[in-house]
Amino acid sequence: MEKGIVQVFYGPGKGKTSAAVGQCIRAASLGQSVIIIQFLKGKDAEEFNFLEKLEPDIKLFRFEKEMMSYHDLHVSKQKEERQNILNGFKFARKVIDTSGCDVLVLDEVLGLIDVGIVTLEDILELIDLRNDYCRLVLTGRELAPEIAEKADIISKIDLEKDCS
Repeated sequence: MEKGIVQVFYGPGKGKTSAAVGQCIRAASLGQSVIIIQFLKGKDAEEFNFLEKLEPDIKLFRFEKEMMSYHDLHVSKQKEERQNILNGFKFARKVIDTSGCDVLVLDEVLGLIDVGIVTLEDILELIDLRNDYCRLVLTGRELAPEIAEKADIISKIDLEKDCS
């Protein structure tokens, strides 16, 4: 198995999650175990429900209970959902601690910093916990320079045109 890396897909464009899922499908086809943990998308992120069909090769976890994304929730509901999201982040930490998979995707984890659910230091700690044989894939809109410094591969996804 190749040495693990930290890979980041970030930017204002659409397709960050799809790019990360592509890495998952590639890894699963090579016999590697894959876990995806999604954040800030709500329980009803329909576009990726098809991933459940790929279990047990690719395991998808969502800890949020509300159907709507975190950003669309009323402040009172955000407070409740915050704990669910933190449980997902703690689970990610446990997966890394126990070498629970070959590839771990933390979808929209960078956004957790923006909304104040976790700190930059929390994510840097998570990266440092990673063993040498776990590929860690992070996605989100913004990329802090401190995370960029620890990343091995960074892909910025920009939006050039939006016809929707």
